[in-house]
Amino acid sequence: MTVDPIALPTAERPRSRMSTGRLFLSNPISVVSASVLALIVIASVLAPWIAPYGINEIDVAGALAPPSGAHWFGTDELGRDVFSRVLAAGSTSLSIAAVAVLFALVVGVGLGAVAGYRGGWTDAAIMRVVDVMFAFPVLLLALAIVAIFQPGQLTTMIAIGVVYTPIFARVSRASALSVRTSPFVQVSQTMGTPAAWILYRHVLPNIAGPIVVQTSLSLAFAILSEAALSFLGLGIQPPSPSWGGMLFTAQGFLTQAWWMSVFPGAAIFVTALAFNLVGDGLRDVLDPRQRTLIEAKRTR
Repeated sequence: MTVDPIALPTAERPRSRMSTGRLFLSNPISVVSASVLALIVIASVLAPWIAPYGINEIDVAGALAPPSGAHWFGTDELGRDVFSRVLAAGSTSLSIAAVAVLFALVVGVGLGAVAGYRGGWTDAAIMRVVDVMFAFPVLLLALAIVAIFQPGQLTTMIAIGVVYTPIFARVSRASALSVRTSPFVQVSQTMGTPAAWILYRHVLPNIAGPIVVQTSLSLAFAILSEAALSFLGLGIQPPSPSWGGMLFTAQGFLTQAWWMSVFPGAAIFVTALAFNLVGDGLRDVLDPRQRTLIEAKRTR
């Protein structure tokens, strides 16, 4: 005999699981962070069209002018509009972070998934290289890479991508180790399915959750790494604007023009924080344990 769930008392009805999207949107902090991040990305992409002044438009007579209706974020030592330069620098920083993390994602996940699935000497060889890279502090390794080549946007992308590759490799390897013992993977191996197809069809989709979370967190740290390299003069070179480069210039005018450091610094802080909070929200909805706890609270 079948029972109509609608006829059951409310307490006896089976609980329906919330979709991942709805669960993410039910977290106000995640929604606000994602909205702020979307606003930053849109403003940075549209910077050439919405910036009120040219990024290198000099006005010596208006140098070090405080924030006003004409210059929302004030002007720098050369009379350049700080608001326009912050927008343009955001486009540069976000593009560098995106390309660098994409590089680390593709290479790191590929190496980690192969190491975790194959095991044995393949796993040992790949992870020894990863361990050597982990032995160096992130910023120190990036500085070494930039020092070998000429500082610039491409070099910054490569440096940040290389230093974050082992992080993705470790995350994907740990997930692949747990997936390779799953029944559906063992059945595929028994049927003689090629390893490449098993990795693509079974392993990668099942490690997507941790990788998505790590991608969001790595974007936050990539923004900070790019700013640090530019601040040290090894990243984006003048006159191209970058948040880190603007902070470096502003350190000589801290008592005269506070706005030169506050606004690019705030842009770095807010962007990195937004990426971190979005990553936390994704972790909560993609991690089975956290998801169960959240759903239990929502249904009380």
